[in-house]
Amino acid sequence: MKKIDTNELKLLWKKFFEEKGFKWIKSASLVPENDATVLFTTAGMHPLVPYLLGEKHPEGNKLCDVQKCVRTNDIDEVGDASHCTFFEMLGCWTLGSCDKKQMIKDSYEFLTSEEYLGIDKDRLAVSVFAGNEIAAKDTVAYNAWKECGLSEDRIFYLPKENNWWSLGGGVGPCGPDTEMFFDTGKEKCCESCSPACDCGKYLEIWNDVFMEFNSLDPNKAPERLSKPNIDTGMGVERTVCVLNGVKSVYDVGVFKKVIDYVESVVDTPYLNNERPYRIIADHLRASTFMLSDDVSPSNANQGYILRRLIRRSVNYARKINLSTSEFKNIAKIYIEEYKEYYSELTNKQDIILNKLEAEIKKFENTIVQGYKEFEKVVSRLEDNKIDGKTAFRLYDTFGFPFELTKEIAGERNLIVDEEGFKNAFNEHQQKSKMAGEQLFKGGLSDTSDKTAFLHTATHIMLAGLRRMFGDGVYQKGSNITPERLRFDFNLDRKMTREELDELENFVNDVIAQKIEVICEEMPIEKARESGALGVFDNKYGEIVKVYTIGNVSKEMCGGPHAKNTSQLGRFKIVKEESS
Repeated sequence: MKKIDTNELKLLWKKFFEEKGFKWIKSASLVPENDATVLFTTAGMHPLVPYLLGEKHPEGNKLCDVQKCVRTNDIDEVGDASHCTFFEMLGCWTLGSCDKKQMIKDSYEFLTSEEYLGIDKDRLAVSVFAGNEIAAKDTVAYNAWKECGLSEDRIFYLPKENNWWSLGGGVGPCGPDTEMFFDTGKEKCCESCSPACDCGKYLEIWNDVFMEFNSLDPNKAPERLSKPNIDTGMGVERTVCVLNGVKSVYDVGVFKKVIDYVESVVDTPYLNNERPYRIIADHLRASTFMLSDDVSPSNANQGYILRRLIRRSVNYARKINLSTSEFKNIAKIYIEEYKEYYSELTNKQDIILNKLEAEIKKFENTIVQGYKEFEKVVSRLEDNKIDGKTAFRLYDTFGFPFELTKEIAGERNLIVDEEGFKNAFNEHQQKSKMAGEQLFKGGLSDTSDKTAFLHTATHIMLAGLRRMFGDGVYQKGSNITPERLRFDFNLDRKMTREELDELENFVNDVIAQKIEVICEEMPIEKARESGALGVFDNKYGEIVKVYTIGNVSKEMCGGPHAKNTSQLGRFKIVKEESS
């Protein structure tokens, strides 16, 4: 088994699949272009949902890449051996066909061949779908693994909860999968020990998903896709951790570089202080990538997550006496490490560093205000106890870290109601989660005709806005469901009623002209030369789709559209407000 770093793993992946006839594509942005169901790109297949549902991809039907991803549901778990906010996912896709035997054969070759990862087949274990009322027992996958040379005691039939993949919301392409595990050599925890256990014997390193279905409603049985696909995913950090025989993703690769650097500039050793070191390393990596994708710290949506990560880093820097002036140097380590695959890091280095510094200064000013509010709280105490709701108000309203509240209270022999704080915090989280589910429900993962028509309407509306307010107006986001669209754009003031009427009339006039919507595929440079607007310029590959609506609109876009503007019906602006 080879000991390789993250860049070597990515190069091997690219070499292997390109030799198999797969086309390497650029990573999409961390901010989904056509899907408002989530804040960030959460999986390697996320940007490819339209193509998994039947859209033609400009680069063909065999694709591979390394995709940058962010998952925020485990932020509080970061600091242990494995959890990360930002991570990279290696992927390959076969669109419109599902040859399980060939995919499993390729997977086995990449894992065991000495030219690639060189893992001993006796250290591999795999799981396959056991079957249910939706899909039959996957004997094809089982037999394919046997033909590769795995013994039957290393192939496990597992139920849907283990071997069925779908997007987090339960809507979209889905299907049974086969998962590959590294056997650590630990003794079995029991007679029935399998990759389904959490005992630590088996570590998952790869997943081949056979996307044969599409779920329109998580509470109903999914429909079978007329053109199934194969989607694979290998986590870069976890695989490198396994290959190097280390227990933590923070003990290898760029994380180790950052931790070694931090240890060199502070007087607090990494040993026995792993958690703050790891949180700083993780959060600043995620923050660097978010900033490179034009996310700015704010109190809402992606900006809220970014602000939380930076401010948590500041809090944990205090615990190891790390000056926040070092944050720029840490960000530079990440920019240097990842620049080969993500050119936006170097292209926007000054923006990244300046925004990072500005947010740190803003938070440090907030801390000063928090101290003042803390003193007010103490002056009003009738006993020596700060209740949980008050502690949470200091945290939520004034950005004053709970750890700081406890620390200062302890110095003054005051007690803080930690349980009450947790209850208030959990209540806030639940409300935020419910609000988030409402806010981001829908999105362009639905490729129905109604959604496609509304998507075309956004192009016409942007054209109208640019005619009215100039070429400095750009699309900043959208949320489209079959019932309605929400369109985000930049303008330094609220539109007047007369301007809204003018825009509405413009769109309806284009609809009434019954203009054909023409789609062409071309190299991105040719698209730019032709005058096509690239709303999300850093999210496109080398070959792009350009949608032209007469002399009204010409945009690069990957989503579904109407064939003719007449299909859109009547367009009505219900309201306009600042986000």
